[in-house]
Amino acid sequence: MKHPHTIAAAPSFGQKHADLPRQAVSTADLYRAAWAASLGSALEYYDFALYNLASALIFGPLFFPTSDPGIGLIASFGAYFLGFAIRPVGGIIFGALGDRYGRKFVLTATILLMGLASTLIGLLPTYASAGIWAPILLVGCRLLQGLGAGAEQAGAAVLMAEYAPAQRRGYFAALPFMGVLLGTVMAAAIYFALVRVEDLSQSWLWRVPFLLSAVIIAVAVWIRLKLKESPSFARLEARKQVKDSPLKHLVKHSKPALLKVIGLRMAENGGSSIYQSLAISYMVTATGLKGPIGPVALLLAGISGALVIPFAGMLSDRFGRVPVYRAFAVYQLVLAFPTWWVLSLGNATASIAMLCVTLAGVWGMFATQGALLPELFGAQHRYAGVAVGREMSAVIAGGVAPLIGASIIAWATAHWGGAQGTILAWIPLAAYVAVLSLIGVWTTFHTPETRGRDLDDLQDASQEPAASGEARAAR
Repeated sequence: MKHPHTIAAAPSFGQKHADLPRQAVSTADLYRAAWAASLGSALEYYDFALYNLASALIFGPLFFPTSDPGIGLIASFGAYFLGFAIRPVGGIIFGALGDRYGRKFVLTATILLMGLASTLIGLLPTYASAGIWAPILLVGCRLLQGLGAGAEQAGAAVLMAEYAPAQRRGYFAALPFMGVLLGTVMAAAIYFALVRVEDLSQSWLWRVPFLLSAVIIAVAVWIRLKLKESPSFARLEARKQVKDSPLKHLVKHSKPALLKVIGLRMAENGGSSIYQSLAISYMVTATGLKGPIGPVALLLAGISGALVIPFAGMLSDRFGRVPVYRAFAVYQLVLAFPTWWVLSLGNATASIAMLCVTLAGVWGMFATQGALLPELFGAQHRYAGVAVGREMSAVIAGGVAPLIGASIIAWATAHWGGAQGTILAWIPLAAYVAVLSLIGVWTTFHTPETRGRDLDDLQDASQEPAASGEARAAR
């Protein structure tokens, strides 16, 4: 009989390891891992949402002053992009360390790096007082954020997937992504309160949200120091199967899996950046909406996501990772043009409601990734695989998207007749979202089903016979 406070480890469907029987994971350890992963995600996306909002609303005049607001917006989002550009480097460095020295060690290091960088932004001088050094220092802090974030979310996904019981892995692996919503909601709520200041860029209050990162750091580090190592990595160490060069092993064996991760993330990460950052700038600059429209939209969208994420995780346990991911990608594709048309109307209530509805597609894909991406990779290079794949796609999709979108708005304004041209930018912006969504949908038809996969297997899911995935799903 099982102990009432333990969850039995998943049965092995792949490679057998009779020499080292699996131990049950206690409920306390499982939920401690969920909290540890979630708080790191909360900090990453608190920073992410803060920077989105600040880039759209105040960083232009504070750090990139120019007589043309459109150019200032592009410069602000250019600094935003650099944070994404460095993330693959963080993914490579910390992902390899996670496969070499363990998940716990790296997750503690990355959250310290991210949190300290975010806190430092709140202490930076502005262009008015430091000249060119102000944007240089901002970019430097953004690069440090990107280095830490390059492995933080990947580590949270891997940790939770390796802790969770196989039959409920989709649900438990989705829970850390609730931290994403927590961070987004916290940032939006704080900015909602602050934008009541008539000119936030002329007040010291813009610094407060960044300085609050220090509180999240302290709590997250305390929880992570109490965390046990991931069961899968602990077994890998016990069998002396840890690779000295997991990155070389990844590059040699996992190019197909990496390409699948990038393709899947084009829809989710691209859509997320566009709707949570660029859409807010569009509503303010193109349609003239005033007041706390951006923070309110993100706040309500985050609350709606709290319902979608665990539900999507449960759906992936019931119907499989690939069908659920595909359904949410198609959902985003179908709503691309209707969403941007509504945003172009300049109606605050309709715009906020539409963003909440549309972001359900992003949240659903995001949640399904929690189990899907770690299941695609073998145990010896799983952390590096998820981190590198996620962050390469973050540059191509998420980091570039707001910059391309801001350029589209500037181009439409110049070529389609001033203010009216700015509003008509919704058409190419919607087409851009549709293309990213189509890439995600297409990739699902080339991705193997991974539900129920044994995470102690050393091979990638794409290296297994096609029939094995169907057999696992039937169990």
